[in-house]
Parts: sequence; structure tokens; C-alpha cells
Amino acid sequence: MKAFVVGISGVTNGGKTTLAKKLQKQLPNCSVIFQDDYFKPESEIGIDENGFLQYDELEALNMETLMSAVYSWMKNPRNSLESDALESAEEVPILIIEGFLLYNYKPLDTLWNRSYFLTIPYEECKRRRSTRVYEPPDPPGYFDSYVWPMYLKHRKEIEDITWNIVYLDGTKSEEDLFSQVYNDLIEEQVKHKCSQIAPEVPSSSTSVIL
Repeated sequence: MKAFVVGISGVTNGGKTTLAKKLQKQLPNCSVIFQDDYFKPESEIGIDENGFLQYDELEALNMETLMSAVYSWMKNPRNSLESDALESAEEVPILIIEGFLLYNYKPLDTLWNRSYFLTIPYEECKRRRSTRVYEPPDPPGYFDSYVWPMYLKHRKEIEDITWNIVYLDGTKSEEDLFSQVYNDLIEEQVKHKCSQIAPEVPSSSTSVIL
């Protein structure tokens, strides 16, 4: 049965990784690919006019390598799963792709069966970012002068996307977010299984807020 591909994207420190890992533990036949694993070496990262390393750009990522990993998984998803994670052959294999710049990369557009985007307000995002340790560390002014403006830029770029993106409130508790997305995915998987038998006529897409 065809694989089910889920995107979890959104603002930095919005809870993407935590959500993806929780879902992986609870969903049968589920694997996760993390976009952060595909950053180029620091020596290959561009520098802007303020001297800030431009990590929040697609050019900072080896997206072709990420795509190769995705296609490799889709070719034989069960080989990517741990033996003790394998469930019934009737279950649809699930791939979660987690990252801050997923919907801005066109080659991924046709893969999504469900797309989520986590948002949090500026002040909360800045607070959370300040508690994280990065390598290299954020220099003074990096969040206000580079990270947040780039987030706003990239979010604006996806406003005209024609498929359905589910926007999530990242200020909700981890448990609430997990429950909402888990239940939503279970429903979508049922539709997905049915569509393999009798494909539905595509309907127009609108953004959804959970």
C-alpha cells in the first residue's frame, strides 16, 4: 500500500521536533527524517551584510541529499523501520519529514499527504530561542535582525500554496498538540486507505487551523 507522507514545519522552537518524535513513538510503521540533519558545513554557509551566518536559507541545506533519503525511504519504507517497529503489513507506512523550510522547497510539493505548520508569537519564540544552545551560538542581535525576519519572509512565501496546510498553535501543551495531530492523522489515514481502493475527486484546498 502506498506510503503516507507528513510534513511538520513552522517557526524555530515551535515544537516541531518534539511533536515528530512523539508521533513516531505512537504511530505504527512510522519513520522520521529531520531537515536539520542536512545542514551544510559552517564553511559553506553564506554571511549577510551584518556578518550573520545565513542558516535560515534553503541554500544552507543539502536538500538534494534530503530528497534522495526521502525517495529511498519511499522505494522500500519497511527497510527503514526497526524490526520491533514493524506492524501489520496492512498498515500504511508513514514518513514524517520535520523541518523549518519544507513547504518553500518545490520538489517536496507533490509528496505531502498531510502538512502541518506550527506557529508561536514573537515574544514566546524569542524566549524559547534564548534557552537553547546552538553550535555555533547565536551572536547578539541574531534573532531580531535575522532569524525572525527570515521566518516572516518564508511564511509569507507559503501563503499562496494551493494544497491544504494545517496551522497549529505552538503555545498549546505538548499533550494537546500531540492529541490533535495524532487524531487528525488517524482520520486522514482512513481516507488515504479508502482512496487506494476508490480514488476521490480532488477538491479545492483551504488552510485549516486546529
